[in-house]
Amino acid sequence: MTLADLDPRPRLRRFMGKSTQGEAAFSAFELWPARFFYIPMILQWGLLALRYRSITLPTLANPGMQAGGLVGESKFEILSQLGREGNKWVAPYTCFSVGTASGSPSADLPQALAALETAGIEFPFVAKPDIGCRGAGVRIVRTVADLDHYLTNFPRRERIIFQRLITAKNEAGVFYIRAPGEAKGRIVSVTLKLFPEVVGDGLSTLEELIEADPRAGKIKDIYLARHGAQKDRILDKGEIFPLVFTGNHCRGAIFQDGRAQITPEMEARFDAISQGMPEFYFGRFDVRYDSLDDLRAGTNFWLIEVNGAGSEATHIWDKTTKLRDAYDFLFFQQRTLFEFGAANRARGFSSVNAFRLLGLALKQARLGRAYLESS
Repeated sequence: MTLADLDPRPRLRRFMGKSTQGEAAFSAFELWPARFFYIPMILQWGLLALRYRSITLPTLANPGMQAGGLVGESKFEILSQLGREGNKWVAPYTCFSVGTASGSPSADLPQALAALETAGIEFPFVAKPDIGCRGAGVRIVRTVADLDHYLTNFPRRERIIFQRLITAKNEAGVFYIRAPGEAKGRIVSVTLKLFPEVVGDGLSTLEELIEADPRAGKIKDIYLARHGAQKDRILDKGEIFPLVFTGNHCRGAIFQDGRAQITPEMEARFDAISQGMPEFYFGRFDVRYDSLDDLRAGTNFWLIEVNGAGSEATHIWDKTTKLRDAYDFLFFQQRTLFEFGAANRARGFSSVNAFRLLGLALKQARLGRAYLESS
């Protein structure tokens, strides 16, 4: 099996700028309920499971990660696997366990402050759950009071990642694959993430400004769940109010297809990072950057997270993507998971059993419901 055998030959589009008048704010399927949109993927998973005689084979796509990084994996443990090349680019981070050193929640704050000092991380910084997906529980912590609130409301005996707040204005998701046994991998997807904001006019409330936006107004509940306490505030004229911090589509970020930006230099950089991680073949790197030219050159970016088999090539959520193109790529992605899993099974690795995988999924879902609303 080679990467040439796995090439979906996606149609590339140029980077799209801001919406023009009359242009649709969403794709035809962007607002579909997830439980409906992913039905074809569930059916394909079942067919592939029959073909390969294993429903959990994708957990072998990355044998170096718990369950291949499909679900319930530790973000801290994955970041800890970065080699010399990856550690050049990763945003400084540390891990803190809530409620393990003492039964009293009051002991968490001084211990967390000590952990931050040891790691050289200053306020403001980012706090995010060690186990979670789709931006659940990710918040900017600006003050000691914010930190105390986050710790107090975090599930006991679970871990938090504290990470330096990277002020670079842009974020991207870089999706990488390398077939087991292949000498070189490649980037098959890049998603450019935009963070919507509204601008005050001195007359309108925050809620009114959101409702007036062609896109934000249609998903205002997402933003008001986060900013409801300020919905009646009248923004000063020219005041910029960011609606979302986390680069997650389900949290209100805007995704654009950036595959046209892939260069040999970018591929070489992320291939070097990936090959420095033990048994890593399939996943997405989330990065912050200022200059698209720099990202294309594979330099001057900050790596903030690495995702495994549970990753999605999120360029499909570009508003110009057609439904057929989205499913074509998702089917390719899922086939690749099973093919990589089969290759690693042939090398002697064993997949996670279905009951263990279900347990990881249920734990992740339970924790996700317990986290604070994301920034």
